[in-house]
Amino acid sequence: MKLGLHANLRKPAAAALVARAVAAIGDRATVVLTDELKEVAGGRPTADWAHLGADLVIVVGGDGTFLRALRETATPILPVNAGTLGVLAEVDGRPPGELEAAVERLLARRYFLEERAKLSADLEGTALPDATNEYVVHAPRVGKMGEFELAFDGVPVGRVRADGLIVATATGSTAYALSSLGPIVEPEVDAIVLAAIAPFRVGARALVLGGLRTVRLRALAAGGPALVLADGDGEWPLPAGRAVTVFRSPRRAALVRFGASFLDRLKGKRILPWSEEEGTGRSDAVLPTAP
Repeated sequence: MKLGLHANLRKPAAAALVARAVAAIGDRATVVLTDELKEVAGGRPTADWAHLGADLVIVVGGDGTFLRALRETATPILPVNAGTLGVLAEVDGRPPGELEAAVERLLARRYFLEERAKLSADLEGTALPDATNEYVVHAPRVGKMGEFELAFDGVPVGRVRADGLIVATATGSTAYALSSLGPIVEPEVDAIVLAAIAPFRVGARALVLGGLRTVRLRALAAGGPALVLADGDGEWPLPAGRAVTVFRSPRRAALVRFGASFLDRLKGKRILPWSEEEGTGRSDAVLPTAP
């Protein structure tokens, strides 16, 4: 087995977790690190993402690190949390022995692969990088509302005044879309979530669409180009009158899993809309109510 290893070294615990992973693997598998880890590679080989040639990649960091890795490679990744939330993570590397136990399961091939839908986007002939969480179309100026024409499958359905719009996968339903009162959607559901950011209509609701829909967002307001963001990383200008079309990608994200359910991985992250403390009878989350 050939294992890749990548980490976000800006995370305080990341370098130590890389060393623990390398020690746990030992000489039982070939290990190659990404070029970003040259300073901690300790003489082991490094390569860019395109030439890792790994069967699996252990990725250490937070959700942003995992999303960037899923953009770089189609190889399945084992997400190891060294961040603050780690909704996508399968392993919390900080407790003693947990990372080492995960390595043992990898080497024994006692895992399964969970595929997640991605989104693609076309900005009037320019293909944008795939998004595992969401695309965001944002007004050109902070604090100033934009106006956007919305179309499904090429048919205009109306206009929205808001700071921006989020087009998310089921995976992205627990990310930026959640902060805009979007629903939590289990990742195996074939769906696209559409949510407005700070809409002018206070009662505006998020919408769950079928996974085969296309969503076209046209910027209408002047005052500079709107911005399109893919998974919060990278920006593309969207001038007034131009449109971006979002649709399900033919490519999939692949995550290494050991058996924990989607809801299990959300426990303790203050995302679920009910209390996780036995006997309290109250929720830590505030549910949206009708206006």
